[in-house]
Amino acid sequence: ILYVATGLGITVGFHRLLTHRSFQTKPWVRGTLAALGSAAIEGPVISWVADHRKHHAFADREGDPHSPHVDHGVGWRGALRGLFHAHVGWLFVHTQRGAKARFAPDLIEDPVIRFVDRTFVLWVALGLAVPFGLGAAIGGDLRAGLTGLLWGGAVRILVLHHVTYSINSLCHFFGRRRFPTDDESRNLLWLAPLSFGESWHNNHHAFPTSAQHGLRRWELDISAMVIRGLEATGLAWDVRRVSTDRQLARTSSA
Repeated sequence: ILYVATGLGITVGFHRLLTHRSFQTKPWVRGTLAALGSAAIEGPVISWVADHRKHHAFADREGDPHSPHVDHGVGWRGALRGLFHAHVGWLFVHTQRGAKARFAPDLIEDPVIRFVDRTFVLWVALGLAVPFGLGAAIGGDLRAGLTGLLWGGAVRILVLHHVTYSINSLCHFFGRRRFPTDDESRNLLWLAPLSFGESWHNNHHAFPTSAQHGLRRWELDISAMVIRGLEATGLAWDVRRVSTDRQLARTSSA
């Protein structure tokens, strides 16, 4: 449950709502999604958005915070260095990170998001305290609480982090390119369930403001389903989607 909740906080909240403005919602929904994403411990929300917007501005070119293709050498050694950098190495290199004032000024001015960003440590603590508390309440002792913390905390965070990192690395290296783009983004089918639809990454780079990344019926996109559910209940509006005609026009330009 926590994997799904915090994962959707990243994919629906941090990514599709706050980074790309693919739909509009109420302030309390925006804040809730940002808090859930913060509990995934991928960094404070404004920094996360700034990095991702910079990635799109310089995708697979000099300036991209996590491209596997820029300045990593040639051959298999260069490929491995690039994949490592895109997966986790970039987190320890601060020269290419997105400046918040440049890439996320709108979020700096948003009082709801600014509050969630300032209280990042609180959401991290809650993301660890909840599985511990549930485990202890269900099992009735400290050992059960620690077991809950292990699976609902450490393992959940580890898996979700590597799924997110795989979008940056694997989805710019392996998979199918349905649309022509100025980068190496690719669609990776097997990663779609765990990433809640984020691995339709070539689709996303072709149409970055679309709330739906899975553009075909069989392209599973759980995040888009959640947004559709919010829309049906009146909690999301101005949802951006890509028409079939636009998709055909993009593929025919290849």
